[in-house]
Amino acid sequence: MKISIVNGSPRGELGNTHIMVQEFTRGARRAGAEVEWIFLTGREIAECRGCFTCWTKTPEHCIIRDEMDDLIPRVMDADLLIFATPLYVDNVTGLMKTFMDRMIPSMDPHFEKDEHGEYRHVKRWERYPRLGVISNCGYPEQSHFQVLELLFRRIARNLHSEVVMEIYRGGGELLGARSLLLRPFLARYKKHLRTAGEEVARTGRLSKELRERLEKPLIPYDHYASGANKHWDSSIRS
Repeated sequence: MKISIVNGSPRGELGNTHIMVQEFTRGARRAGAEVEWIFLTGREIAECRGCFTCWTKTPEHCIIRDEMDDLIPRVMDADLLIFATPLYVDNVTGLMKTFMDRMIPSMDPHFEKDEHGEYRHVKRWERYPRLGVISNCGYPEQSHFQVLELLFRRIARNLHSEVVMEIYRGGGELLGARSLLLRPFLARYKKHLRTAGEEVARTGRLSKELRERLEKPLIPYDHYASGANKHWDSSIRS
């Protein structure tokens, strides 16, 4: 299996999102998958102009000449395309949204009805990668990922694909913590991430049982919120 992981965190390799990506990748590679990391931060990727030139005058090719010329064929050649992003204002980061907007050339502008009678764009290519999501947020609860869950299901529908794995982590700020008290909880969670990578590489999707294990709180929500407030109080005073 060929997996492309597009990381939309402005913090790149220093972000909590990448901690999750690293552990998932270790498991996937152990199961024989070929995994490519693509960091969006620092890349030359302009915003979509909404000119529709990629649908009319230069079909399949954006009029903007930048790094998307290379990235679109790379990610579309994968068996599994994973969007890795921290949660920003209940959504993906600006970097990730710009990348997603620039994927418009991968579709044909004509309309057709899907199996539910709703219109979508026609496929430009015969094959599209299956989709996955890896995300974390600073809030403790898992409910904060509701927008992403709906968003990527809609994207998969428009790409004639399906979402085969979603890994969401509330309380993401704990991932980089160095506390000795947290070490066993983080070690257990990272082991689950590696197991997820193996499972997805071997079976092509994440099981419901493993997703449930991945979404269990790292620590009680109230303890997390209390600790976060103390951290911000200290940071504001300093």
